[in-house]
Amino acid sequence: MASLVSTLCILFFFFFNIILNPVHAQVIFEDGYSVKTVIDGNKIKINPHSIIPVLGAGNFIILDSAASTFYTLSYNKNSEFSISKLTGTETAGYVDGSLDKAKFNKPKSITVDSKGNIYVADIRNKHAIRKISKSGVTTIAGGYSLIPGRADGPGLNASFSDDFELSFVPERCTLMISDRGTKLVREIQLKAEDCSRNSHSALRAVSTWFLTVGLPCLVCLILGLVIRPYVIPNTGTQQSSSAQHDMEALPNQSGETSSDVLLRHQKRSC
Repeated sequence: MASLVSTLCILFFFFFNIILNPVHAQVIFEDGYSVKTVIDGNKIKINPHSIIPVLGAGNFIILDSAASTFYTLSYNKNSEFSISKLTGTETAGYVDGSLDKAKFNKPKSITVDSKGNIYVADIRNKHAIRKISKSGVTTIAGGYSLIPGRADGPGLNASFSDDFELSFVPERCTLMISDRGTKLVREIQLKAEDCSRNSHSALRAVSTWFLTVGLPCLVCLILGLVIRPYVIPNTGTQQSSSAQHDMEALPNQSGETSSDVLLRHQKRSC
């Protein structure tokens, strides 16, 4: 009985000591950062599950997984944002086609390629990987198997697990798949057109470079050619005349200068 009481006392003291002296993890706080709310989903009835940028476009894609809906978030020059619905409906389903009619089933993972196409891990829709482009929604892999799998091959025959995530790799022009359910890392080779940037963007970049760098350099070159004669006068003739005068002033071997010799010859002629 005494040993039981002693044991209880020791346990009580141990837990009481933990409560009074909790163990804290080491935290190093770095100052200089601040947080600002951009969108209040409570006001506009959006539940942002994830947000990703569109490369080179300056806007973002927001996924509302609970509502199976995608939105586009854009900023203007004054840092004011606007949000618009891209595709999807609050009614979950599996429908490809036009953006206004396409349906998804609470997807969790998305990624965007260099051209702005969106790839969706629509796991609840028969483990499908779907693509959202300007022309509409299509399925590029999976979508035909009700049960999870790990089959490789053409997209029509491929199968995936109940838990996978997508990531776009621009250097390889591929869609990488972290298939957690099967402990596999998998890859889908995309089309070359999916990895090429918009030609209008490239033209806009060249135009911007010409206006900011090329044009000023061209103007400076023209101005330099125009004002060069005034900045660097032609002194070649003056130098030649001066050199000739110096040569005339030099004496010859008999001690006479060129002027003396010329004067002597004139006297002889007279």
